[in-house]
Amino acid sequence: MKRILIIEDDRRIAQNIGRGLAEEGYETEIAYEGYNGRDLALRQSFDLILLDINLPGLNGYEICRNIRAEKPQLPIIMLTALGEIEDKVEGLERGADDYIVKPFDFRELNARIATCLRRAEVLQRDAADEVLHIADLEVNVTTKQVKRGSTTIDLTAREFALLEYLLRNRGRVVSKIDLAEKVWSLNFDPGTNVVEVYINYLRKKIDRGFEPRLIHTRAGMGYVLKVE
Repeated sequence: MKRILIIEDDRRIAQNIGRGLAEEGYETEIAYEGYNGRDLALRQSFDLILLDINLPGLNGYEICRNIRAEKPQLPIIMLTALGEIEDKVEGLERGADDYIVKPFDFRELNARIATCLRRAEVLQRDAADEVLHIADLEVNVTTKQVKRGSTTIDLTAREFALLEYLLRNRGRVVSKIDLAEKVWSLNFDPGTNVVEVYINYLRKKIDRGFEPRLIHTRAGMGYVLKVE
């Protein structure tokens, strides 16, 4: 369930929004004062912030700036009676994702919330690093960084591709034919030893000097990446 923080000093408006969002399946919390709202936004986990501008204690522009400094991906929609272009521009420049002027139709607010949440999910997926693990081996597919324990290991592009394929198939015996096709895009030639050569390169880098050994040969079948 998505959590939304409503920072709004008008209790009637805040409670009406809270009830409407609860009916749409959201979990909501309300802060009626600026400093309290900012602290809740920074200390707790929310999926979106609805933020008034004219608040007691700390105004919405400053709250938005504080949130952006610590949680740059958290969606913020400003709710305000200030409808001048300059006010909208300032809100957006402080980091708001959207801006809606009171009075507004709840259906419009609900649609804008859904849009902001979808956009945030896409950004989070794009930003997230994909990391593969086995034992103390860590392979970041996004950054191409490889570590065994606290040791960073440098691999060539082909070595990395080979290791990634073995990791994605960890625990399964992978034949030389599979490796030649998937890593090198080659029709396997029984006379070539390219697979064995690169397996040896990889063993020297990720197994030599480390325990447990991870790359194992299965005679007549291929190779398997696993902890034995």
